[in-house]
Amino acid sequence: MDLAILAAMNAERAARRPAVLVTAIEGGAQRLVTTDEIEADPLATQIDRQLRMGKSGLVEAGGVQYFLTVQAPHPRIVVTGAVHISQAMVPMARLLDLDLVIIDPRTAFATPERFPDVTLLTEWPDVALAGLGLDAYTAFVALTHDPKIDDPGLEAALRSECFYVGALGSRKTHGRRVERLTAAGFDQAAIARIHAPIGLDIGAVSPAEIALSILGEIVSTLRGPRRLAP
Repeated sequence: MDLAILAAMNAERAARRPAVLVTAIEGGAQRLVTTDEIEADPLATQIDRQLRMGKSGLVEAGGVQYFLTVQAPHPRIVVTGAVHISQAMVPMARLLDLDLVIIDPRTAFATPERFPDVTLLTEWPDVALAGLGLDAYTAFVALTHDPKIDDPGLEAALRSECFYVGALGSRKTHGRRVERLTAAGFDQAAIARIHAPIGLDIGAVSPAEIALSILGEIVSTLRGPRRLAP
């Protein structure tokens, strides 16, 4: 591999940005396709499909075969709220190979005993998220019902490229949330990114069922069709 391509791949990895190495099977010619170059690439459709699957693979276009080596950040879910729903999400997310981060300044709820083997940040979201960084491979979920905790996280998520933003609450609760976000300067298009009511409509009632519906919606958004360029 060309050293310049290797250096570029390492730079994209360090920045948590996806990239795809395209290798022609015949001749071995290579090129690196970064996120902002996908849409203009001749293999845009194939590259987008492999990126959504998060898997490398052999593709064909115009009678020519290429191997697409996918380098994608590990998807993660950032949650505000050390609540029963987030407790139920922990083992499910682990089975789905999704990293989970729980943020909650309420140390009575955010304890290692309730959330063993999970990244648990007992800080206010504006402080915690500044250190985490939200990107296109991050899903953000607000679960506390407390605007003092959820709103700063939602504002940070809407200013980022998070692939999913969801918030727990009734339509009435979300209506008040929309008013607050509008007052904070967010327009209708930005606020429309929020999945609310959160989760797939499966008639969920218990915390475990709600957690399942949220994770299902996150996976559907992660793997489903989307724009080729951010």
